[in-house]
Amino acid sequence: MQVNKIKLALGLVAALPMVAFAAADQEAAMKDANNWAHPRANHFNQGYSNLAQINKGNVKNLKAAWTFATGVNRGHEGSPVVVGNMMYVHTAFPNNVYALDLNDNQKIVWSYFPKQDPSVQAVLCCDNVSRGLGYGDGKIFLQQNDGMLVALDAKTGAKVWDVKNTDPKVGATNTNAPHVIKDKVLTGCSGAEFGVRCFIVAYNIKDGSLAWKAYSTGPDSETLHDANTNKENPQYNALSVYEDVNGGNKQGGSFKKIPNDQLKIGEKELGTRTWLKPQAVKDGWQHGGGSVWGWWPYDAKTNLVYYGSGNPSVWNPDVRPGDNKWSMTITARDLDTGVAKWAMQMTPHDEWDYDGINEVILFDKGGKTYAWHHDRNGFIYTWQANNGTLVAAEKVHPFVNWANSVDLKTGVPDKLASASTHQDYNAKGVCPAALGTKDQQPAAYSPKTGLMYTPLNHVCMTYEPVESKYVAGQPWVGATLTMFAGPDGVMGGFGAYDPMTNKKVWYNKEKFSAWGGALTTASNIVFYGTLDRWFKAVDAQNGKELWKFQVGSGVIGNAFTYGHAGKQYVGVLSGIGGWAGVAMNLGMTNDTDALGAAGGYKELTKYNAAPGGGALNVFSL
Repeated sequence: MQVNKIKLALGLVAALPMVAFAAADQEAAMKDANNWAHPRANHFNQGYSNLAQINKGNVKNLKAAWTFATGVNRGHEGSPVVVGNMMYVHTAFPNNVYALDLNDNQKIVWSYFPKQDPSVQAVLCCDNVSRGLGYGDGKIFLQQNDGMLVALDAKTGAKVWDVKNTDPKVGATNTNAPHVIKDKVLTGCSGAEFGVRCFIVAYNIKDGSLAWKAYSTGPDSETLHDANTNKENPQYNALSVYEDVNGGNKQGGSFKKIPNDQLKIGEKELGTRTWLKPQAVKDGWQHGGGSVWGWWPYDAKTNLVYYGSGNPSVWNPDVRPGDNKWSMTITARDLDTGVAKWAMQMTPHDEWDYDGINEVILFDKGGKTYAWHHDRNGFIYTWQANNGTLVAAEKVHPFVNWANSVDLKTGVPDKLASASTHQDYNAKGVCPAALGTKDQQPAAYSPKTGLMYTPLNHVCMTYEPVESKYVAGQPWVGATLTMFAGPDGVMGGFGAYDPMTNKKVWYNKEKFSAWGGALTTASNIVFYGTLDRWFKAVDAQNGKELWKFQVGSGVIGNAFTYGHAGKQYVGVLSGIGGWAGVAMNLGMTNDTDALGAAGGYKELTKYNAAPGGGALNVFSL
C-alpha cells in the first residue's frame, strides 16, 4: 500500500509541470518584447511593450512599411498575434485567418477559411466583428462568430480540435478573442440582445474538453459562487440595494436606494433571488443576458482570472425588477475551478444598457496588485485584486449624469431619479449613451508613467423602454433610443488617469469616439486610432500629438507593436464598423437605427466609404 502511495505521488509530481506549463511556448513568447503573443501583450492585459526604438525624438519619421488587405469588409477589431517570424491575422466574419512569414515579405504560409452559415450575421448584435486570436501549446485559437472554438496547428494551419461553444439558432454567438492561460483556453458568449443566458467557460487546451463553465445569472451552482465568494467583502452579497417602491413601471424613479445599514448582506442564490416579479419569461434569469466578450487578465500569484459581464436582458427595466445579479459585474475566478473569489456588481438594475464587459487591467503598486476597469456606465473603478476591496471609483468625465457617485464600501451607485428609464416614457439627455463612455476599445497601462490611457466616447441619448416579447433567436431589446454629442460638442476623446485615484491627468478631445484600442511603449508613447481614419501617436506624459497617419478606413482595431530583424514596427487593423459604424456599413439612415448609432454617427459617411474594407497597416522608421 505504501509503495502504491509513493508511485501515485511521483505520478502527480510528474504530471504537474504538464498541467502548469501546457502553454509554456506562450509564456516564453510573452517574455520577449519582440513578440505580441497575447491579445493585450501580457497576462496583466496592459497593452504595454518594452520596445523603445520608436521614441519621442523620431516618431515623426514613421512611414508605412507594409499593408495587408484582409479581403473582408465590415468592422475589424482586435489585433494580430506575432510570435518569432510569424504573424497571425484574423478578419471580421467569416473570421478567416492568415499566417504571414515576416522573414519572407509577409508571404502567406497558410490560411484558414471557416465554413459558417451566412445567417449567423443576422444575430450578431453590433457588426460582424472578431476581437482576435489566442496562442499557446503550438496552436492558434479562433473563436468563430457561429460559436465554434477552433484550435489550429500554428505551423500548418491544420485543425487540431474544435468544440461548439454557443448556438446561433437561439441568438448566442461569439465575438471575443480566446484567452490561453496555463492549460486552458477561455472564451465567452454574446447574445444579451437575444435573451441569451451568457457565461464564461474554460476548455482544456490539449483536446477541447470542458474544464468548467460559469453562468452570469442563475443559481450559485451554475454561477459558481460558494460560501467563500466575497468572504472579505460580504456586503457585495447584498440581497437588494434598491427597493421597488411603485411596481417598477411609473415615471419618476421607481427604485429607492436602501441604506447601507439595512442591506441584507452575505446572502446566497443572488443570481436568482434578485430577479423579482418576473413579467418577461419564466423567472427572468433564465434569459438574463450578462454577455462576456472583453479581454481578461490573469494573476499567476493568486491564480485568478478577471472579467466583466454585460447588461441584463431585456433593455426594458420595468419587466425585471431587482438588482439582476450577476449581470453588470466584475468577477475574479480561480482559473483551475472557475469558482468566484469575489464579484462586485457595478450597475444594479441596469436601466440604460451600461454593459460591464469592458476589460480589466492589472497593475502592481507598493507591493500590491490592483485591478482597474473603465466601465461603460462612465465610472472608473480600482480594486485590490486579491479580494475585491474597492479603492477608488470616479466619473471619467463630469458629463456623466445618471448617478452622483459610487459608495466605496458597497460599490453601489447613487442613482439620480431624473435619469431613470421606464416603459413608454422618453428619458431625455441621459449621459452617457448606451454605448458608454468606452465600449470594446481597450485602455492601456504604462508601468513607466504609472498611468492608464483610455479611449473615450462622449455621447448622450434619449431612451424609451417599450414592450417586447421573448422569442428564441429573435432580437429582444425592448427600447428605442437616439444618440448625440455630449456637452463638449464632440463625440469622443482620449485621456490619461491615475489608477490609484482615477482622477484625470490629461484629456484630448476627438471629433468622433476614439474606438481603437490603446498601446503604450517603454519610450512613453501612446498609440490609438479614430473613426475618422487617423492612427495617432501622443506623448504619454502630457497628451501632445507627436505623429498621425490617415489609413484607408476608420479604426476600431487595437494598436500593437513587435520587433523583427532589429527594427520596431507598430501597426493597427483598419475597417470601420462595430456599434459606431454598423449603421453606415448597412446603409441605415433613420436616427433610431442600429440602436441609435445611425443618428449619432451619421457624419462618419463624410470620412469613410461604406462598408469598411479590412486592412492591416504596419509602420516603421
